[in-house]
Amino acid sequence: MNRKADKANLPDTTMTLGEHLEELRARLILALAGIVVAAIGCMLFGGKIVAFLEAPYLRIMPDAKLQVLAPAAGFIAYMKIAMISGLIISSPWVFYQMWMFISAGLYPHERKYVYFATPFCAGLFILGALFFAFVISPAMLSFLIIFNTKFLHASSLFSFPDYVSFVTLMMLIFGIAFQTPIAVYFLNRAGIIPLDAFKKARKYVILGIVIVAAAATPGSDLVSLFSLSISMYLLYELGILLSWLAERRAHRKK
Repeated sequence: MNRKADKANLPDTTMTLGEHLEELRARLILALAGIVVAAIGCMLFGGKIVAFLEAPYLRIMPDAKLQVLAPAAGFIAYMKIAMISGLIISSPWVFYQMWMFISAGLYPHERKYVYFATPFCAGLFILGALFFAFVISPAMLSFLIIFNTKFLHASSLFSFPDYVSFVTLMMLIFGIAFQTPIAVYFLNRAGIIPLDAFKKARKYVILGIVIVAAAATPGSDLVSLFSLSISMYLLYELGILLSWLAERRAHRKK
């Protein structure tokens, strides 16, 4: 069924601008409530979360300790950790609210992809955050510490707030970047962008990915930049592959 047929069959389901704004407000409140609840829970287990975030640094620098250089800096960093951890943990709920808002403006043949996208968005977001924490972060810190020691002849004693801000920000960036295959798949299966257009746009996508990765990692190291760029491009190709498989399956059913 195409969009024109859907519109003809559902003349009374169109939402006004005011109804869309009210739906957005309700979904935002529910999403924020979920983040707050998860963040409060993370505060109770903050010590374990901090130990998890510090682990890559302490494995490389076992005799070093992260420094707190201002009276309130440690507390502010702790609250930031709780909020970002709460966002990651509550991401299934947050993505559910986001896709429910989007589905309100879709036609029936498009809404079925929302139920596919919601769990995969949450899973990929968490996977992206953990990928940075377990894979990219140790390599990044090793590169930076070796560079500081060999080329600058300087010790790498990071401040706790700066270290936490950098690691948690990069976890969020990788989590968002891991949404790429879902975006490609949804745009294709909803009939918005054909598969051939994604294939022909590869060279422009590579350039765009490098620009986005550079903007998302300002002042960061080359390990983070190249890791994010390569990950985003591979995920783009994964989205194309999923769309191609879905098209093959659809043709077989005809």
